[in-house]
This record gives sequence, structure tokens and C-alpha cells, in this order.
Amino acid sequence: MTTMGWQRLKLIALIAIFVMPMALAWGMVEFRIGIPDNRTAHGALDADVPPLSRWPALERTDIASRDRGGELAAHAWTLAYDCGDSCDEDADRWWRLHRALGKDAHRLSRVRVGGDAAALPGESLMTWTESPEWASQGQAWLLDPQGWVAVAYPAGVETRAVMDDIEHLFKRNPEPPLAALGEDPGEAEASAGATDLVSLQDSQGASEDARQEVRHE
Repeated sequence: MTTMGWQRLKLIALIAIFVMPMALAWGMVEFRIGIPDNRTAHGALDADVPPLSRWPALERTDIASRDRGGELAAHAWTLAYDCGDSCDEDADRWWRLHRALGKDAHRLSRVRVGGDAAALPGESLMTWTESPEWASQGQAWLLDPQGWVAVAYPAGVETRAVMDDIEHLFKRNPEPPLAALGEDPGEAEASAGATDLVSLQDSQGASEDARQEVRHE
């Protein structure tokens, strides 16, 4: 190979070093090769369901989720479900899911609509006064702290799928720094004049056994 040919070869190789990564990146984006899909929920995000305060149901017990101060946790999300033919099984698996949240368990409350069995720990009981068109036996709904349905799940949804959604929502919607300690963030700021970031105390470690049970369902 002549000297001129060798110089041309080096020039082509140098150009390829800079051009190939850009061409590869363009191909990955254009043809969705190696690009993970956007995170989506495992249920319906646009469910036509009214907020919890407008559900045609009567509360039978007052065992709603409570924070560490013993008061109702206004910042809690809610997992509500319509108790159907597999009521006992659903009640048990949602209870185990709740336990598997570990230190974040105080951020979730559970509402069971229907069923004759006694409430499990951390669960409130309600009864339909009339059957709404948007509900059917075995369905479940994940509601935000304001009572609006964030995700609606069909009967028989996998427990681990709901667990994934809850953990994702908790991560994307962190609670106020003082909420986990049972204090009102606004009152704390007013009394202190200025609020520093507070390290949340983990009053309970994550239950690894419960988490593994949920993951393997």
C-alpha cells in the first residue's frame, strides 16, 4: 500500500470513530433498539371512578391507617378493594402486601368493601349502600391522599404488580419530612421559624419475609 493510500485509510478510520457512535445512537432511538419502554402502571390510569368521599358506601369500623402519633394519617394513600367470592384470600394478600412495605407501611391504608369477616390489622370496613356501575367483585383501587383513584385494578391482578405500583408512587411522591414522625410540617415550621431537613427515623425495618412472599405470588 502506498503512503497516500495509508493516509486515506487512517483518515477514514478517524472519521468512523466519530461518526459511528452518532449513527448507532440514532438507530437505537429511531428503531427503539435497546431503549427501555416508559414505566407504566399495571392497572387503568384513566378509570372513571369518583373520589372515595363520594362512594355509595357506609363505614362500619374506624380502623383506618394511623400514623406514629396515633392519629389518622391524612397523608396516607389508600388501597381499597371490593370483597368478592375470594374475599378471604384477597384480604390476606393485601394485608401481606401492606406488611411488606416495611418502614413505608404507615403511608398506606386499606379499605375493604363488603365481606363478613372481621377486619385485619390496619384495615377499615365499608359496605355498599348500592352497587355502583364502575365496581365489580374482586376489583381494587389505589387512591391518592386526596381520595382520587390513581390506578384501578381488575379482579385477580397479581399482588407483586400492585406492590410495584405502590413503591413507584411512593418514590415519585415523597411524604413531607415530618409526616412520618406524626408532626404537622406547617406547625413545626411556624414554631421553629425555619425548618431544616429532618432525618426520618425508621420505627420499623422492612419485613423481608413478607416482601419475599409478595414477590413470589
